[in-house]
Amino acid sequence: MTIKTGGYQLNEKDIDSMIRFLKATDPEHATPEMAIDMLEYLKAGVHTMADLDPEKLKEIFEEIKKQKMLSNN
Repeated sequence: MTIKTGGYQLNEKDIDSMIRFLKATDPEHATPEMAIDMLEYLKAGVHTMADLDPEKLKEIFEEIKKQKMLSNN
């Protein structure tokens, strides 16, 4: 299953990962539908952050770059 939301396409791997998270935190609501809702909400949150708090988004980006450089060494 692939669901396109804007430029990002939700896929089985992402949905399964979110379901595992939900099972660990709230098993009663660990459904594919809730996983999709969560992923869409997170995507919207990042979009909003780009508009309202670009510095926070830049911090996240810098942290990801640092982690990526550490994992390549």
